[in-house]
Amino acid sequence: MGFNCGIVGLPNVGKSTLFNALTETAAAQAANYPFCTIEPNVGRVAVPDARLQKLAEIGKSQKILPTSLEFVDIAGLVRGASRGEGLGNQFLANIREVDAIIHVLRCFEDDDVTHVEGGVDPVRDAEIIETELMLADLDSLEKREPALQKRARGNDREAAAQLAVIGPLLAALRDGKPARTAVPAGEEETVRRLQLMTSKPVLYVCNVEESAAATGNRHSDAVKALAASQGAAAVIVSAAIEAEVSQLPQEDRAEFLEGLGLHDSGLDRVIAAGYRLLGLQTYFTVGPKETRAWTITAGTKAPQAAAVIHNDFERGFIACETVAYNDYVACGGEVGAKEVGKLRIEGKEYVVQDGDVLQFRFNV
Repeated sequence: MGFNCGIVGLPNVGKSTLFNALTETAAAQAANYPFCTIEPNVGRVAVPDARLQKLAEIGKSQKILPTSLEFVDIAGLVRGASRGEGLGNQFLANIREVDAIIHVLRCFEDDDVTHVEGGVDPVRDAEIIETELMLADLDSLEKREPALQKRARGNDREAAAQLAVIGPLLAALRDGKPARTAVPAGEEETVRRLQLMTSKPVLYVCNVEESAAATGNRHSDAVKALAASQGAAAVIVSAAIEAEVSQLPQEDRAEFLEGLGLHDSGLDRVIAAGYRLLGLQTYFTVGPKETRAWTITAGTKAPQAAAVIHNDFERGFIACETVAYNDYVACGGEVGAKEVGKLRIEGKEYVVQDGDVLQFRFNV
């Protein structure tokens, strides 16, 4: 089960620097000129979760295996991308393939770093990108509509059903609103298959200067207000600081961050926010060999959660032994939880909860 977030934004806002820090590599070339990233770079990163360490201690596990999230560094978009400006068509195609969008916005002043729009204004930058994505989505749907209308007039029920979904989306886009604001109830999967860029959830990342990493600045405040008006989220990071942190030994990172007045890594917040943005949650398996985190979408039932480990687990699913994380910790593990009645046997209709510690019973 793969989930990915595409990192987008105008050129020179810090996308590739952020991506390099996320993946602790120099896989994406970070340079002070547009289009330095011609192919999307892909990296998988561990999702930080303090619960793993505690579970591993209780289970006396030999190793810990966190779950992961995929990030795709997509080259900088520019005004006119929907018409092919700046290799726009190629980059827009890359965005269509991701599950969510992480929109990096420049919220720092630096005369040495060129801004393609001539000055720092993250809200304007966000609107430029959103407009280009909406124009591309509008073009995509308007090209599909005539053929669907023709089929619908011939009593093609499938085409009529698709038109019923596309209609509200087209109306929203023509009104200057993203497709995500007009998804018909119960048609989320149908819309997902349309690969509309503005139907994807968005997280704004405010890239600030080092001195504003802990508190933000007037630019990041403006982005937070924009995000709040859209029901979206915003995270403050300093890509420059995160790049430094990524090069430090693990044991030195906390002290370095504390010296800057930061309690945690901005990247950890980005990863966690991206995880939530996709509607993901985690369950755990614990044993002497390993404690492991597994990713599922919220609302997943036990057999489908089991399939994340192996398809045979779903095919031969009988039941699962379930202990909530807090109960597992409070009772000192599975045995203690069972003694006080906190271990439950759940069947096929059980909806797995975030933090559940599971052991599956199956027979193939």
